This record gives sequence, C-alpha cells and structure tokens, in this order.
Amino acid sequence: MLQYNRINNLVGWLVFAVATIVYVLTLEPTASFWDSGEFIASSYKLLVPHPPGAPFYLLLGRIFSMFAGDPSQVAWWVNLLSALSSSFTVLFLFWTITILARKILVPSVAATSRVSATAEVVDAAVAPTLSQTIAIMGAGAVGALAFTFSDSFWFSAVEAEVYAMSSFFTAFVVWAMLRWESRAHEAVSDKWLVLIAYMVGLSIGVHLLNLVAIPALAFIFFFRLRKYSNKGAILTLVVSALILGIVLVGVIPGLPSIAGWFEVLFVNSFGMPFGAGVIFFVALFIGGIVWAVRHAIRTGNRVLHTALLSFIFVLIGYSSYLIIPIRSGYDPTIDENDPENIVSFVSYLKREQYGDRPLLFGPQFNAEPVDQKEGAAQYIKGKDKYIEVGRKVEPVYDSKDKTLLPRLYSNQPGHIVQYKKWVDIQDGKMPSFGDNLSFLFRYQMGHMFWRYFGWNFIGREGDIQQSGVLWPWESSDGLPERVAQSKARNNFLMLPLALGILGLVFQLRRKQRDAFVVGLLFFFTGLAIVIYLNQPPIEPRERDYTFAGAFYAYCIWIGLGVLAIADFLRKTLKSDVMAGVIATVVGLLIPGIMAAEGWDDHDRSDRYHSVDSAKNLLSSVAPNAILFTNGDNDTFPLWYAQEVEGFRTDVRVAVLSYMNTDWYLDQMKRQAYLSAPFPMSLENENYRQGINDYLPYVERPEVASGIDLKQYIQLVKQNHQALQIGDRAGRTYLSFPTKNFFLNVDKNAVLAANAVAPAYRDSVVSQMRWTIDKSGLEKKHLAILDLLANNNWQRPVYFSTTADNSDFMGLENYLQLEGLAYRVVPVQSTSSDHMGYIARDIMYDNMMNKFSWRNLDRTDIFYDENYLRFPANARDKFYQLTLEYLKAGDKATAKKIMDHCFTQLPDKSIPYDYYIPPFVVPLYEVGEQKRAQEIVNTMANRADNSLRYYFTQGSLFETEIRINLFIMQQLIQVARQVGMTEKATEIEQKFMQFYGQMNR
Repeated sequence: MLQYNRINNLVGWLVFAVATIVYVLTLEPTASFWDSGEFIASSYKLLVPHPPGAPFYLLLGRIFSMFAGDPSQVAWWVNLLSALSSSFTVLFLFWTITILARKILVPSVAATSRVSATAEVVDAAVAPTLSQTIAIMGAGAVGALAFTFSDSFWFSAVEAEVYAMSSFFTAFVVWAMLRWESRAHEAVSDKWLVLIAYMVGLSIGVHLLNLVAIPALAFIFFFRLRKYSNKGAILTLVVSALILGIVLVGVIPGLPSIAGWFEVLFVNSFGMPFGAGVIFFVALFIGGIVWAVRHAIRTGNRVLHTALLSFIFVLIGYSSYLIIPIRSGYDPTIDENDPENIVSFVSYLKREQYGDRPLLFGPQFNAEPVDQKEGAAQYIKGKDKYIEVGRKVEPVYDSKDKTLLPRLYSNQPGHIVQYKKWVDIQDGKMPSFGDNLSFLFRYQMGHMFWRYFGWNFIGREGDIQQSGVLWPWESSDGLPERVAQSKARNNFLMLPLALGILGLVFQLRRKQRDAFVVGLLFFFTGLAIVIYLNQPPIEPRERDYTFAGAFYAYCIWIGLGVLAIADFLRKTLKSDVMAGVIATVVGLLIPGIMAAEGWDDHDRSDRYHSVDSAKNLLSSVAPNAILFTNGDNDTFPLWYAQEVEGFRTDVRVAVLSYMNTDWYLDQMKRQAYLSAPFPMSLENENYRQGINDYLPYVERPEVASGIDLKQYIQLVKQNHQALQIGDRAGRTYLSFPTKNFFLNVDKNAVLAANAVAPAYRDSVVSQMRWTIDKSGLEKKHLAILDLLANNNWQRPVYFSTTADNSDFMGLENYLQLEGLAYRVVPVQSTSSDHMGYIARDIMYDNMMNKFSWRNLDRTDIFYDENYLRFPANARDKFYQLTLEYLKAGDKATAKKIMDHCFTQLPDKSIPYDYYIPPFVVPLYEVGEQKRAQEIVNTMANRADNSLRYYFTQGSLFETEIRINLFIMQQLIQVARQVGMTEKATEIEQKFMQFYGQMNR
C-alpha cells in the first residue's frame, strides 16, 4: 500500500509539473484585457477593486508581486499566481480521479460502527495490483491533463483573474471530502471537515463559485455515514441548500448587515460615536459563539461541536474581507464604492451598484408597473451620524404580469429585440411560462452553457463572439478566411466528449453513488449557475469561464473512461497489465490532441498590445490632462499602466460610468500621484447619493435660446427654485431648462495654456455655443459641465476616441484629435468628415514616434476579437492623419504614415477591417495603386465569402453581416473614385444580392 501511495503522489506531481510548464510557457507577460489590469494593480498596492472584491486573491497577488525585479515584471508574477492555482487544481483533480477510480477497482470492506452498513469503503490496507495501479494512474493523468488543456480553463490559467484560484478551491474541497470519506471511521476524521470549512471561508475572498460545491460534499457525507433512504437523500439536499444559503446570504452580507443595523441604531438613536454599534455586535456575536462552543463541550455533543468549529473556521477564512474597509480607510487611488464604513461595506458586498435580476418569480419584460413601494432606508456617513439619503424605490407589478422562472425580464430595447429572435413572442401579448422555459433551454442553457461545453470537449468554430461548436464532420471549405484560418478553430474530433460519456456510463454501472456525486457537482457548477445568473441575451463577452467547475467535473468522467477502455481490453487481451497500459496510451492521445489544437490560441507569451494600447492612449494627451474613458478595456489597462508601471501618472483617468456615483466624484477631488485634484465647484451635497442623479429636461421659454454654463452650474449649486420641479409624492428635483448652452472664453488663458494647436491660435472663439440633445442629464454630465465651466483651460480635457459619443454632450465641433483622444478646445470646426479637427503635427508625433505596436506584425501570435478592436481604431486614426497631410499637399508624409500603418498593423496578422477601404483613395494619390487594388480585391472576396457563410447561420451573426455589407458599400464607393469601375460594378451586383437576402 505504501508503494501505491508513492506512485500516486509521484504521478500526481508529474502531472502538476506538466501543467505548470504548459501554463508558464503560455503565460501572458503583462496585463490582459478585461479585469486583469484592475486585479494586478489592486494586488500590487492592495487597492479596492470592483464589488464584491477578492481580498484573499489580492493578498496572495501582493505576495507574488514582491518577487518582481522591477514594476514591468509585476504583471507576469501576478499572472503566475493564476498559473500555479491552475496547476494545483490539476493536481487535486488527479488525486480525486485516482480516489474514485480506486473505489471502482479495489474491493470494499465492511463498515465500522461510525459507517453505514451499506457504505462502500475502500480497504486502506489492500494495495491495488500492478494492473489496477496502471489503470488508476492512467485515469488520473488523462482526466487531469484533459482539464489542463480544456479551452475555458486554459484561458483563465494564463491571466490575472480570480477564476483559476476559484477552481483550485473547488478541486481542493472535493478532494479533501473524499479523503475524509476514507477516514471517517477514525477518531480525528472531523479535522478534515474543519479544514474544508476553512477553505470554503477562504474561497469567499476569491469568488463565490466555490460555494456551489457544497451539495456534492453533503452527499459524500450522507453516503458515508447514513443508510440510504429517499427521505435521507431529500433531507441531505435540503440541509446542503440550507448551508449554502447560510453562507451565501446569512454570513457574507448577513452578518455585516446586522452589524450595520446596530451601528445606525447606536449612532443615530443613542448618540454614540462611530463604530460603537459594530463593536457591540461583534462582542455580542463572539460571546454567543463562545457560549455555544462551551455548551457543546460540556454536553459532549460532537456534531454540534464540529458544526460550530466549522462555522468558526468559515468566518476565519471570510475575515480576509477585513482588508477591504481597512484599505479603503486609507483612501487609495483605486477605491471602488469607498467601503470604509459598515454601511458602504454592506452595499459593496451586496453588489448593489449592479442591480438585481429576478430569479424564481418576477415580472416579464413588457410588464408595466402599477405602483411603487419604498424599500429599506439608504444611509451615508455624515459628520456625526448616518444620514438617510432616501429609500430604495421598487416598482410594483400586477400579479398577472409575473411568472415563475422569469427569463424574459429585461425591458432594455436591445434585449427585447434579441428575446424575439430566440423565442416566438407575439407583439402586445405577455410571454407565457412556456416562452420563458424556451428561452431558458434554447439560449441560457443551450447557447450559454452547452455551447461552451462543446467548445471544451467537441471543438470550437472560432474566436468571433457567438461562435458555435465545431463538429468532427465539419469542413473548412467555403468558410470565410477569418473563420477558417482562425487559430481558435479547434477540432477535438468529439473524442473528449466520447471518453467522458464512456467514463460516466462505467461509473454508473460500478459506483452509482459516486456517479451521482460527480453529476451533482456538474449540475451545480453548471446548469444551476445558469439558472441563478439569469443572463440577458446580450453579453459584452463570452462567459464560458464561469462554468469551469462543470468542465472540471466532466474531466473526472474523461479520466474514468480509461478504466472503461481497460476493462474492455482486459476481456480480449491475456494481460491485465497490457490492458491498462494500452488504455492509458489511448487515453493520453485525447489531451494530446487538445494540447496540439489549443496551443496556438492559448499561447499569450508574446502579447503586449493590451498595455501598449493603454500607454498609447495616455501618450495621446498633454501633461496634467483629464482623460474621460468608458468601459473595462478602455480603463483597466490604463490603471495598470499608471499604478504598476508608473506611466503618465500626471494624467487623471476619469471613468464616465463611475462618475454617476458620489464616492467616485469625491475621489476625483483628491490628489493622485502627479495628478492634481479634479477642478469641480460642486460640493458633496450637490451630488451625493440620491441628489441630482438625473436632471430631466424641462424647457423654460426665457432661456430657450441658451444659458450661460457658469450661471447654470451656480443655480445647481444653490439648488435654485428656478430649476426645481416636483413629483406626485411631493419630492423636488432639479432640471435643465434648455438644451442650448454657451461659455464665454478667456482667450488669454487659452493661449497661455497652449490649449490649441499653433495653427489654430487665431481661430479661438470668444464664446462656445452648443446644444445638448438629451432628455436628461446624468450626474456624470453635470460633473463634466462643471469642469468646463470652472477649469478656464488650465487642465487639458480629453475624451477617449472609444468613449460613447452621447457623452460628448454636443461638443463634437469643439474637439481636437491628437491621437487616440479628443481634446476639448474653444475652436469651432465645420468638418463633416469627422468630429472636430485634427492637430496634425501633434498627432503625427504621437502616432509615429510615441506609440508602441509590439508584436502586432507577427503572424504566430493569436489576437482575438477583443484585441483586434484596438488596432482597428488605430487604423482609423492613421487614415484621418493621412488625409490631413494630403489636404496640406504633403504626399510624402502621407505615404510615410500609411506605410507605417501597414507595416505595424499588416493584414497578415491584423486582418483588414472596415476602416481599411477608405485608404484606397489616398493610396492612389501617393502612387500606391498596386496596394490599393490589392485591398479592394482582397476585401471584396472576403466580404463575399463571409456573407455567404453568415447568411447560413441564422440571426446569430447579424452584426457580422452588417459589417461586411458596409465594407462592400465602401469598396464600391472607393473603387469608383479611383477608376476601378468594372470592379465596383461587380461588387455592387453581389452587394444587391446579399442586401436583398437581408431584407427578406
């Protein structure tokens, strides 16, 4: 038996080594897009990221970051945390599979007094035979390596995100529970349960996904210690759900919420100092726990004692969350939601800023509120007490407009359009319960889970969002080049799926209870999450990483499939040993295929543009600038560049979506590194929660022609009666009385600050006039207007070119393009080609000399759809800059710009996009006819092939269809402009055919 344990440990660590080598070799060297930049920055300086935070992850990330030789290496080290978390996940998966495989192959023995008479217990003293050992090790290796190379898990393993570590906790607690199962008869076996509780508590500080493993753990406990009965199984399910609810609702937000209630009571009602209520509750709670433990010890109640110890260790693990209010109290540069007091901390934990989705019962998307009711009071911390800033207002719906499992709930126009594409909903009628179930099974389960399942175990069509499953019989013939040649087009020949089904059937035949436990784990980490998330039909990106736990569970069956193969071979071969060896070799071919297919699209070892794009944006602005950004990929890489690498810390990054909150505006008014405070005249009382959240447009004839911006801001500060309007409940709100604004310009201040390009110094206007075409102003708009009114051109103000145009508030004619950002300037442009005007020389210096394009010209590096959006935007700016030099008659410089663009962003690595056709005309003008013709011919053929394919895919790729039709339109126009009349006619004929198809 000792020899078996050594082999089990040795092979496990060998598999761990393979996984570690793979993940280190494919590790991203810097911050990737989405949340990684935020997590790396927050780990490096222990900042406060978006709710609900990941404090334990941040603590470990901080430790890893300390090994970096210089700040540019911090990202790699924090990414390594994910890689090692993933490797350890693979290790514990291996040991989980070998435990389950051994239970199948090694005979069971009679139970002890603590074990059910029907429990199947592996005899620890009976060592597996050589053939059994080979089969068991093969099962563990194949299953663990299949998970190593699975698409979704590999993706999370090579970037700084919480999902890899969350998977580790899931793998660990399942393994630990199986270890407890084999030792439940021992006197000290309960220590395993306490360890599991502690790990569950720690996992809360990473991600809540680990909690859904609790029902599976509960059934391992039930099958081990209780005689099976249907009543017992139902009770186990209920108790496990209760434990899950206690942790998810009672502990995580519940305990802080109770502490918050005491805090408000003690401070507001009893006049005690801040913190008194929290201290009282903590003392009361600890006293209660101590009394309960002492009672359990006195009465000798082992179950109660173990339960209390487990609960205590969950709380000890959960205590990592204390880092959030502690660090927030120091006012760090990233301090989302400012959770430094108990009231804001509870809001942070509950993720209140993201709103709620109905789960079991709620209204349909076309339900109209019949009333509204006030919910719980909302407080903020004042000078000497907590101030009630209002109550949550919740709409009330007619019961006939509600349904069980409301899946069709969102009333956003875009969501409604998509609902009707997935479900046949009749206009003017309320969706039926069947319609909701149809959306649940077709979209939420089918498209948003089983499609991802297919990606991991069948094959994946490509990297374009909405890409489907690639089946073994599907050919690449006739596919668009973008799809056929995508590195993300992986065909696993359905072999992982087949081996997993084989393993599932084999386990069902041999160990039904274990199969049930694995199935329960698969359900709760997969389909149950689908039901809980209740996803709308539009997501900013694919969400496959959410279901890594389900894919982990399926890989257990993939591993057990090796036993099924060995069992079959054993019947045909004379040697049991050879059966195990051959089964293992055959099984290892499957992770080998997965590795070979997935390597090129998971290897991020030379990708840098996520951070380069951030630095390029920061390099686009003048010193001490204020830069308005919008969206995760437009912001988080900038945070990384500033917080970690210290790049352009003089620039104040202002996130437009956050500017609708009081805590963020308060933070903007503080110094941040070299960036001076945001110049706002509005005080907290003008924008705190519940104040000026939305200012509707209510026209006043006396200012219809326009109002002085400074005067309007003063009226807002004074809460002036002239702007007040009331509602039926007697509450008053401020409005904006006209859509026309003007701002008098101090020309001397403009010139002294070098606020405009030298060529436009004589064009500075004495008064800016513009129209805000909105039905209401949000808090962020009010803050921007305040900045414009009071800045007096002392701080350069920029908008990222990727920001939503609606946030420009009618200032489009007063913008100066200097690279990847527009500067607000008092020079009016009349151009109809683009917004504002171009500061030609400044933009040239930025894009040609300051910007970095590392490795974007390499064909061996995979750039997915999200990456390609950023070089596409850069191409558009290269084009606009080219036109400016052509207008000035400088063809040599125009040619140089285009050469630089096509050299740094070549078609071979960054495929031509819809920003490329306009280049055809300037290419002709500078004598590059051959390249221009190549663009027209290449893009026409690609658009033709793409449209032929996408029209066969239903409505999923409507965006791609519109893009390719737009490309054809552009090609027709530019081809005619340069004299390619015959080609233009050919493209037009095809365009009309496709356009006709679209409108059928």
